[in-house]
Amino acid sequence: MSEYKRILLKLSGEALAGEKKIGFDEDTVIKVANQIKQVVDSGVEVAIVIGGGNFWRGRTSENIDRTKADQIGMLATIMNGVYVSEIFRTLGMDTKIFTPFKVGAVTELFSKDLAIKALNEGHVVFFAGGTGHPYFSTDTGASLRAIEIEADAILAAKAIDGVYDSDPKKNPNAKKYDEISMQEVLAQRLQVADLTSIVMCLENKMPMLVFGLDDESIINTANGKFNGTRVTV
Repeated sequence: MSEYKRILLKLSGEALAGEKKIGFDEDTVIKVANQIKQVVDSGVEVAIVIGGGNFWRGRTSENIDRTKADQIGMLATIMNGVYVSEIFRTLGMDTKIFTPFKVGAVTELFSKDLAIKALNEGHVVFFAGGTGHPYFSTDTGASLRAIEIEADAILAAKAIDGVYDSDPKKNPNAKKYDEISMQEVLAQRLQVADLTSIVMCLENKMPMLVFGLDDESIINTANGKFNGTRVTV
């Protein structure tokens, strides 16, 4: 039995690409979808925000205006949402995709009431397109939507298995935290999420669970059994 009624899962776009690091790896997405199906079948309401890094890392370019680069990134997250949503549907889940701006007949315009109604009806809800504005990352978009839909927690599935005091890829002696406060994350400027996202979580008392994405980690985390880092408020 899960300790959560409603969660928001934040997935990196790179996680969907698997070993290819770009585009989609269908086997990886199916594994994620199967985990989500088990969580939904257990009675937990699930919303998902996916990054766009498997398609676009515009902030590394010096030749493109930041606003335009971020707009391309928003479109990348919508492509991810549509693709992953369809994989979920093939596995028998009902889904809805909400965006902060109109995308023809591809998505629905975000509304808190409509999103919560969809969650209550058992749909897996995707929030794509970020906040709809430049200069805000999908981390911030995830925090915003989690707060709006009154989620119990943000589950952040990453390529790394928790929060460390330094980059474990560069420092073999990096220390992993089992638990750390949002205030400490801000004070140390740890790479958990964008600072705007952390401030929003702190001000609105939204906890975050950071863990590595593997074959059972989403299920285990939703059920309170995880070996990542709990970021407290």
